[in-house]
Amino acid sequence: MAIELSKSLEHHEIEPVEYRKEIEIKGRLSRSIVEEISRVKKEPEWMRLYRLKALEAFEKFPSPRWLPWIESIDLDEIASYYVKPAASTVSNFDELPSEIRRIYERLGLPETYAKYLAGLLTALDSENIYTAMKDLLKKLGVIMLPMEEAIQKYPDIVKKYFGRVFPYTDHKFAALHHALWSGGVFVYVPRGVKVPYPVEAFFFIGSELEGQFEHTIVVGDEGSEITFIEGCSAPRLKRHSFHDGMVELYAHKGSRINFVTVQNWSRNIVNFNNKRGIAEDGAIIEWVEGSIGSKITVTYPSTILKGRGSKTTSTVIGISNGNVIKDTGSKIIHAAPYTSSRIISKSISSNGGINIYRGLVQVNKGALNVKSYTQCDSLILDDKSSSSTYPIEHIMEKDAEVAHEATTFRITEDQLFYMTSRGLSEKEAVSLIVLGFVKDIFPKLPFEYTSMLTKVIQLEFKEIGGVG
Repeated sequence: MAIELSKSLEHHEIEPVEYRKEIEIKGRLSRSIVEEISRVKKEPEWMRLYRLKALEAFEKFPSPRWLPWIESIDLDEIASYYVKPAASTVSNFDELPSEIRRIYERLGLPETYAKYLAGLLTALDSENIYTAMKDLLKKLGVIMLPMEEAIQKYPDIVKKYFGRVFPYTDHKFAALHHALWSGGVFVYVPRGVKVPYPVEAFFFIGSELEGQFEHTIVVGDEGSEITFIEGCSAPRLKRHSFHDGMVELYAHKGSRINFVTVQNWSRNIVNFNNKRGIAEDGAIIEWVEGSIGSKITVTYPSTILKGRGSKTTSTVIGISNGNVIKDTGSKIIHAAPYTSSRIISKSISSNGGINIYRGLVQVNKGALNVKSYTQCDSLILDDKSSSSTYPIEHIMEKDAEVAHEATTFRITEDQLFYMTSRGLSEKEAVSLIVLGFVKDIFPKLPFEYTSMLTKVIQLEFKEIGGVG
């Protein structure tokens, strides 16, 4: 799996691909734009009205003041809010248009699906165009559909969960997402079903000056288990595009959802990602967030521990190599007794890169016997780079055990001299130091993810390695 998945992360080598577009909705953001998207998708009335309410909220909300570089997201520069490639959704890879098929061949997705995945959905720009499920998923009764198709086939269940975990009232960019969402996947795992192999959704932005707003919902019914992989990539673009995706996880009693993201957008993508889960009694939600690419990334995988004895872990790796900003972290709300959480943040800053950890641990009144641990480790490779940590803790119960630990490391000239004197190049030495810095989280990950992240880190510092 490591070899195939690592192909999808080599964005530096992916050239823009020309493909035909069937529909492209452009213009200044307005009610008519939102209604046109809904009309094109042939949505039910409840979804059209939902979008319009979200748009009203977006227009009223101020821009988040806690993001000093939020001005970099200029919505007036986005030429297209919806792009539909001239390709129907298919379940057979060979039925895709040749130019689109070449994209996915270059990313290694067909081999990955054939060997390691129970299901695969791919999105190009604003639409899902390839969905495949193995017989195993069908026999288990798992629902895995493009979000638009799920709304048509299972309107009651989708309506029950859409916006339930991450509503449009949260902040301005959440409201923007709900008004313009397109693409994404809906997954429902029936009671007691444990899916033995991962499923994956892969999102690819193919055009510049474009917005992508996919919406993903994963629901684990009581006693179920599933691992979901989210992959993100884009070719080298001359001008920026904007990604404002959303993930909602709902883990019912005794279920387990593992959500793994490997984000390697090209350096012209501004990535604002909204991720949150709710865990009921005894449920477990695990987040793994590998943030490698993009120019600016803002994402905080969050969990509301709603049920007694529920647990969550969040592992976030952020690499800022060059003129890159990573504003990441995790937010955990302990809303029930005997809940536990663990946050591990690893950031690497190089060649002027900026990393920021922004986290929250909150223990509500009545949430007795809570345990929470946060570890933030930063590796700074030169004097031009920086790393900051902004933890917030709201503790409303005296018996809560909440701990936070933060450390910062720098590579020294002595370390580099020692390694280069033994035959390594400077870039190889830096790569090894970075891998040593993150190796303590590898035992917590499945082997294939460990191999994949190792390959990605080696690629990143092979291309832009070194100490300034």
